[in-house]
Amino acid sequence: MKTRVAVVYGGRSGEHEVSIRSARSIMDALDKERFEVIPLFIRKDGRWDPKPIVPEPGANDGIDVVIPVLHGTFGEDGTIQGLFEMAALPYVGAGVFSSAASMDKWHMKRLFADRGLPVVECEVLEGISGVENWKDFPVFVKPANLGSSVGISKAKNLEELNRALALASKYDHRVLVERAIVGMELECAVLGNDHPRASTPCEIVPSREFYDYEDKYLLDAAQFHLPARIAPEKIEEVKQLAVAAFQAVDCSGLARVDFLLEAATGKLFLNEINTFPGFTSISMYPKMWAHDGIGFAQLVERLIELALERHRLRQALRYEL
Repeated sequence: MKTRVAVVYGGRSGEHEVSIRSARSIMDALDKERFEVIPLFIRKDGRWDPKPIVPEPGANDGIDVVIPVLHGTFGEDGTIQGLFEMAALPYVGAGVFSSAASMDKWHMKRLFADRGLPVVECEVLEGISGVENWKDFPVFVKPANLGSSVGISKAKNLEELNRALALASKYDHRVLVERAIVGMELECAVLGNDHPRASTPCEIVPSREFYDYEDKYLLDAAQFHLPARIAPEKIEEVKQLAVAAFQAVDCSGLARVDFLLEAATGKLFLNEINTFPGFTSISMYPKMWAHDGIGFAQLVERLIELALERHRLRQALRYEL
């Protein structure tokens, strides 16, 4: 009997189009002899096509497991995960808390710092006022809640800072202003539940000022080095920190952990964790695992296995006296 896999994609976030591309890659990779694919598309206005998942146990008989191929708001922030929990459906990826904490860059940094993990110093601003006397440049300005570098700018002076704050504030009322690290951008893939493991990390060489949305998904001009061009001991440090970051936010299934390697000091900083990274044909998460011997289709099947494994454990818990 085939495993019935509902692939939820699209969504209300600014990463709607990326989600569609990721979902197509995943649906194409599933073995049609073993899996029945059920596409569930969410429009930009939030309406489901053909029908929504019902938040009641046993009310979604045609679904064995869900892959929420949703990036950003209303998909990677714990909201859709809460729906799956209410429906008692197995689903791929991080749970409610982990998704919410990882999506909020400020809370993510606090969880990392609580574990003693290295993060770049930053300030959180409410609104866009109170920066007239800002003197420390350059800085990165980021919406607290968003992914794929949407709404992120680099500011080198006060005028650029004000423009960056205005842009970021369109996406979230809380904005992070973070010291710009001059150095190398690294990524590392993590896979697993209670015993996660990290892939060989890759190095990103942006074609622009930094690895922004256009560079990630539109220009096809950034360069990648896999493995990253760093010393073997530094590669091991990246892998260890990636697993530590995964565990710090209580993640499960998958995540891509992004790093900054400061040129002047040789120090690694955790930049962020993405609980459902891009899964297109050019995305680095599957490419890193392919480098380590796990092909795209095998990777998707492993994620389904991890989702079912976690669901069995959760179903064994009691929720009443």
